[in-house]
Formats: sequence, structure tokens, C-alpha cells
Amino acid sequence: MQRALGSSRITSIREQDLTDIESLLPGATPEALDGVDWLRPHFIGADGVMLGLVQTFVVEHDGHLLVIDTCVGNGKDLPVRDEWSGLQTDFLAWFRSAGFDPTDVDVVLCTHMHLDHVGWNTSHDGQRWHPTFPNARYLFNRTEFEFWQADGSGPYVPAEGESERLTDMRRRFHQTQINVHRDSVQPIIDAGLAEFVEAPCEPLPGIRLVPTPGHTPGHVSVEITSEGSRALVTGDSFHHPCQIARPEWASVADSDRSASSATRLRVLADVADTDVVLIGTHFAEPVCGCVVRAGDSFRLVTDSS
Repeated sequence: MQRALGSSRITSIREQDLTDIESLLPGATPEALDGVDWLRPHFIGADGVMLGLVQTFVVEHDGHLLVIDTCVGNGKDLPVRDEWSGLQTDFLAWFRSAGFDPTDVDVVLCTHMHLDHVGWNTSHDGQRWHPTFPNARYLFNRTEFEFWQADGSGPYVPAEGESERLTDMRRRFHQTQINVHRDSVQPIIDAGLAEFVEAPCEPLPGIRLVPTPGHTPGHVSVEITSEGSRALVTGDSFHHPCQIARPEWASVADSDRSASSATRLRVLADVADTDVVLIGTHFAEPVCGCVVRAGDSFRLVTDSS
């Protein structure tokens, strides 16, 4: 995706497909999805599989170069998802082939600190993790940072009556987030490039971090305004466009499912029937569109609709 927004330009750079979305959204059964016909063919494949991407967004805005979320990254120790642990892709080559140099990035914005949104914050040089974007300010929402810092301060303690399977999954996720902090966040702090902010805030004119809690306590979305045009990069407040039609379909990865559903309803009410461009961080191509009301629900209208 490449999208002009006023005098700004937003480019998506794909790291990999997002697979097994069905396990994230238990409400999105095949029968339920059949009732949302506009999801095909872009967001549900011919085989009925939900389609998505792990991608980053590069924003050229008012003389600045920004990166929003940094995917999984290479060589990370991520026990929660085997296919992402020790990943090796040509992401940086793809980044450069899109016309961007990591040394030219001014600001890195992380919507939250899950493993697939901070991975390319750092790269390994054979000895240590170092900032991939060495001249950038990395903006972390303080609420998000403090939540994960506290969560990683001790071992995972299972809830009473928790199944062995659920305990294993949560323990692996807990260790993954400890590793994420160690490898993808702490090196940024050690390099003096981290800047902790309180959302809502406007770190640059026309760039605003908007609180969208529920997926994580400190989750933010990124609003971009240029020459009167506006776009909103969702982060994981939406995982798949089906949640536009059914905002009550929370993700199993949401820390507070009621709050995440309330956030989606609030966002949809704000952008519906306007020219605001909704850019889904995990949405498959064409990645973005405008939201319109459809009866008592909503739908995404894309340039390919």
C-alpha cells in the first residue's frame, strides 16, 4: 500500500503474512463471516481463510520520516510462536528497496509492545542488539511501558483452576514479553533514544497518539493529519476488518475484551461516514479505506471495493 494524505505519504512494508487469525477471533466463525459479504475477496480468501499481514508503515510527513510499528524482527527468541522465533527475512532490504534508509528515520512510534510491533526496533550485529534506526527518537507510551515492565518482574503465576494447556500458553507468552523487553526495548533505552510520552499527545504537528486501550492497557493508535486530510493507523485495536462489522468480536490476545470492544465502537463512531482513512495494521491489501454505516453495523469501503 502507498497512500497520499494531503502533502504526506504513507507506505506499508510487509514483513510476512499473518496466519491463523481464526484462533485470535473466536467469534469469527465461518458461519458468522458468511454474513459479512464485503470481506471477500480481499480479507477472506477463496478457501475461507482469514487474510492478514504483519507490516510496518513509513510516513513521510512535513519533512520528517516516521516508522509506525516494527513487526517481528530477525533472530528474536519468541517461544509463544515457533514460526516467529529466530525468524529470518529480508525486511531491511525491502525497506531500502521502497526508497527508505534506516538512518534517515526521525521517529519510531510503537502502538504497543507486543512482539510483532517492536521487533525491528533493534537488529543484532553478532554481538549485541542495537537500534535499527540509530538517528530516531523511539516514542513509547509510558502506561504501556510500565505495564510490561511490571508484568516481567517475576515468574508467571497460574490462576486457580487454570488448565495445564492455558498455563503453558500464558507462561510462554510471559517469557516472550520478558525477552521482547530485553532485546527490543531495553537496548533503545540504553542507547538514549527512548522518549516516554503520555497519550493523548502530539509529538509532531499533525501526528497524534490517541489512547485506544483494551488490547493492552497503554495501547495507542496514530492519527495523521495533513492539509485537512486525516488517517488513523489502528495498531491492534482492530486485528481484522471483520471487527468493523462486528466490533464486539474481541481477540483472545486482548488484555481487557470489554474495553477493546468499547474502543472499536468509539473509533468507528468517530470515523464513520467521513473521509477519514482507517489503516489497519494487520489488514491485508488494500490495507485501508473509509468506514460507512451499514444498518446497525459498519463496513470498510476501499479503493478496490
